[in-house]
Amino acid sequence: MSESRVEGVAWVAGVGAVSGLGAALARRFAREGYLVAVSGRSLNKLQAVVEDIQAAGGRAVAVLADSGIEAEVIEASQQVNRLGPLKVAIFNVGNAVAAPTLELSGELFEQTWRASTLGGFLFGREATRALLNNGGGSLLLTGATASLRGKPPFAAFAAAKAGLRSLSQSFAREFGPQNVHVAHVVIDGGIDGERLRSRAPERLEQLGEDGSLRLEDIADAYWYLHTQPRSAWTQELDLRPFKEAF
Repeated sequence: MSESRVEGVAWVAGVGAVSGLGAALARRFAREGYLVAVSGRSLNKLQAVVEDIQAAGGRAVAVLADSGIEAEVIEASQQVNRLGPLKVAIFNVGNAVAAPTLELSGELFEQTWRASTLGGFLFGREATRALLNNGGGSLLLTGATASLRGKPPFAAFAAAKAGLRSLSQSFAREFGPQNVHVAHVVIDGGIDGERLRSRAPERLEQLGEDGSLRLEDIADAYWYLHTQPRSAWTQELDLRPFKEAF
């Protein structure tokens, strides 16, 4: 990639394994010439993603941060802003906590809310400040089936993801007129990535060909949102395999 192709900075929060969604999103934007800042809680995983992007000719840096801790998000934002003008920010943090409702502790409920809802607010606030200073851009947030409906044993996860969805709508209504495209992406189905491959490979086999969401196809959808003309912006996009029930 030549220096002339560098388009600005893309910040992806919630990056874990190289074969996870956060890494796929980072690779997609790096391929388009963005310098990608990848943030998460595991420096080893972040470095592996950075090396993967660099090996493909892209540019990336690791920014260690816990999205649920305000001071760390602010510090991460400052690091990202020093890299160049932020043009797109993607919040991909999520922890699909499963627990029987009557056995769900207040502490676990709060941890789940802190990661997805509070983290989404903190990330969105700091990213939007930078996007506004740079004349606009995109703020994209990853949702889930749980964003739309709650069911056991996902009471904590559903509450947290529903909160993130409401945040996306609030941000969109306030900052859309200021040239910040805010979109919420509902991932409605299993992702053919590191989590399912390691924890439930039999489920992937049962789903069959194209029965799970491919990382590259999801990443293409995020790129589509970022490149939409502002006369026809999408605020919410749902993605699911062709045979997924909904």
